[in-house]
Amino acid sequence: MTSVFLLAFLVVIAVAIVRMRDLLAVSMLLGIYGLLSASFFVTMDAVDVAFTEASVGAGISTLLMLAAITLTGRSEHPTRHKPVLALFVVLITGCLLIYGTLDMPYFGSADAPIHLHVAPHYINNSMQEIGIPNIVTSVLASYRGFDTFGEVVVIFTAGMGVLALLSVVRRAENITKIDSINDSMHAEYLILRIVVKALIPFILLYALYVQFHGDFGPGGGFQAGVIFAAAIILYAMLFGMSTARRVINQSVIQFFAAIGVLLYGSVGVVALINGKSFLDYSALSADPVAGQHLGILLVELGVGLTVASVMVIIFFNFEGRRDVLQSQENNHKGDN
Repeated sequence: MTSVFLLAFLVVIAVAIVRMRDLLAVSMLLGIYGLLSASFFVTMDAVDVAFTEASVGAGISTLLMLAAITLTGRSEHPTRHKPVLALFVVLITGCLLIYGTLDMPYFGSADAPIHLHVAPHYINNSMQEIGIPNIVTSVLASYRGFDTFGEVVVIFTAGMGVLALLSVVRRAENITKIDSINDSMHAEYLILRIVVKALIPFILLYALYVQFHGDFGPGGGFQAGVIFAAAIILYAMLFGMSTARRVINQSVIQFFAAIGVLLYGSVGVVALINGKSFLDYSALSADPVAGQHLGILLVELGVGLTVASVMVIIFFNFEGRRDVLQSQENNHKGDN
């Protein structure tokens, strides 16, 4: 009954998102949608997926959308055309996808191939082969570590793409003016600044806990990186970009983004040098299980570094673009 209620609520929110033209309200609803999705995953006993959805869907995505709204404006322009062709394509595609699922096993069917071959091996042999209580971490970081490495590379590539598209050079004559304006705006939120300043150390500490406790409970590099980045972004939003830039060097952040990918890939290279398969962590130690522990620790650290760095890079570039637009607007007003 709880699952049905959550799914119905998700449908209502999705319809509201489509109908609204206020982008700020849409961003808030998307955050609620992510939080409800996480709650639904909890009811389905997919706690690791719920953790990821809560941190990404309801957390960092909302912050990045708010940063993007500062560039685009709060109101969506009304559409002047009726997307009949697009609706037709979507309907046809949806029907084909539904038709393609007819040959799939029924949801929860005990006779599904995954329940007869793959899942039993993970459940019965994971502790013996990997030595980690959290089977999800064993699957993501070890059994299908190559796929996870591809995901990290995709995240890094996306960050570099945003950096290439939105990166701007801040002129020296405009930096002081823009920073003084931003500082005066952020100085008004005294209560929020005090509360956030007290909470940020605990957020960072929790991110470290999630990073290094993923072997035993829900969490890992993806979730920890997002939480760590959210703390930095929250600091920048409340204390101003000028203060954030003095504390956080963007060149160092870009360096850590690359280091995370290289750390992950280097573990696989070391395994190859030792005569094992790529990302076979048993090559890292004389005891195969100890090697699995060390390999998962290193690759999860690489994931956390890359994810946190890329999220911060995206946010800083959004804000840097906003500063440029604000500077151009102020110069235009000054000329008039």
